[in-house]
Amino acid sequence: MSAALSNEEQDRPAHVSAAEWHARRELAACYRIFDHLGWTELIFNHITLRIPGAEDQFLINPFGLTYREVRASNLVKIDLEGRVVGDAEHPVNRAGFVIHSAFHEAVPDAKCVMHVHTTAGMAVACSREGLVDCNFYSAQLHDHLAYHDFEGISLRPDEKQRFIADLGDCHAMILRNHGLLTIGVDVAQALAFMWTLQRACEVQIAARALGEVIRVPPSISRQARSEAFQFDPSVGAARMMFDALVRAVDATDPSFWT
Repeated sequence: MSAALSNEEQDRPAHVSAAEWHARRELAACYRIFDHLGWTELIFNHITLRIPGAEDQFLINPFGLTYREVRASNLVKIDLEGRVVGDAEHPVNRAGFVIHSAFHEAVPDAKCVMHVHTTAGMAVACSREGLVDCNFYSAQLHDHLAYHDFEGISLRPDEKQRFIADLGDCHAMILRNHGLLTIGVDVAQALAFMWTLQRACEVQIAARALGEVIRVPPSISRQARSEAFQFDPSVGAARMMFDALVRAVDATDPSFWT
């Protein structure tokens, strides 16, 4: 773990609980990680995180800022109705609220929700067959990837119930014609699912450029899925991945901690 993440009390505002400040710092770090990985869309897209001890509230990025500008202190706290809790200098993107609040409200495991419009993710989302079991990464998501049909920019609250129905018991979803979404019991697990899904899409596109792909037999995909230990919080690999990336962004620009 980064020394900055473990030594956070010195920067905590008096009006913010220790649990919320820890969540803010982890989420701000994650935004910088997405920027580091190139998973950005100007001022759009979102990563959200429930606030421990306040399950009806979550943190979201301030609308108008790039991921590189996100800090622990400027994340916006909102409730499940989209109302800002406390003070905020920036507004919230309505589409981000509708999509993310759907999962935070209805799925116990959705402590963290991530949504991206990466080129590889959107390309696969636009293909008729979606993601196929043709590589090391897609096999690890076998039978654990959901799909949701495109309904527009997701501004209508009635779409929430369809998001949840389509998700089922999965932690990863392809929004057709739109992009990728993952949920997790914490930031690290959601990131592990997103990184695996993104890599699966990238490899599939590259492989398709060379011709017909070799499909992984379902029995092998099921085995790969059972062996994908990075999704299991008890193993700790997702946390190690996250901490390694935190160290990388901290070394470049540690301003997100405050």
